[in-house]
Amino acid sequence: MKELTVISGKGGTGKTSVTASFATLADNRIVVDADVDAANLFLTLEHKTLENSYFKGGSKACIDKDACIECGDCRERCQFDAISEDFIIDPIACEGCGVCAYFCPEKAIAFEQQVCGEKFVSQTPWGPMIHARLGIAEENSGLLVSQLRQEARELAKDKKIPLIITDGPPGIGCPVIAAVTNADALLIVTEPTLSGLHDMERVKALADQMNIPTMLCINKADLNPETAGRIKNFAEDNGIHFVGEIPFDREVIDAMKASQSLVQFSQGAAAKAVKSIWKEVQQFMGTTLERIM
Repeated sequence: MKELTVISGKGGTGKTSVTASFATLADNRIVVDADVDAANLFLTLEHKTLENSYFKGGSKACIDKDACIECGDCRERCQFDAISEDFIIDPIACEGCGVCAYFCPEKAIAFEQQVCGEKFVSQTPWGPMIHARLGIAEENSGLLVSQLRQEARELAKDKKIPLIITDGPPGIGCPVIAAVTNADALLIVTEPTLSGLHDMERVKALADQMNIPTMLCINKADLNPETAGRIKNFAEDNGIHFVGEIPFDREVIDAMKASQSLVQFSQGAAAKAVKSIWKEVQQFMGTTLERIM
């Protein structure tokens, strides 16, 4: 079993569109939407939800007014000014550190895990999909990403599915680290802009720290050939396997409107490029990784 994680240094590069096409092209796979803060892979893949469950993340403090003696100890210790003068905790200001509950002399402050979102197991025409969504302004997405990947591994082992394709979050923060840890290979999807180049460099540094083989494709490459060339030079100089370019194509937008993956909807230039990139990715996963492992 191997896991490919598709990432990007920044949002909006087309990472999810590429992942959806890969999920359509792969013969036998599980696809994971690990971009739980802005989950939208399910919008492009026809699916039927088989299971759903709540995700509990961080804890929030709540004062029991009947037990509280209003000694003020909690207000003095709270570093976030989350407790009002009438001893009501603001759930937005509360950071869930638990100091108030730990030191309360009357044990009048409850500190329980909160429901932060939902997890789903769905079936698509091309295989299972594990996905989730966080509630509005909820956190702990790194923990949720780890849980999704673990469930995908267990399902893959149970059903003897050889490949997991994960749509990772953008950036280099905690959710991204959770999405790439112990992955077999990464595909960076970038765009030919200075911000795309800069953020690609950051995510490559993260991949190097974790010693994960990395590939690169450039989306909308024809919009800025000069910067696309700089990105390819960076890839060559830094040991990134370049798998191809995707031209700008308005049918990408039309595919999203139709709730389909690009390769399912279109036979245009971008769809043909993604199919070619998928072949390169398969070859890299099947040969390069075997030598490494």
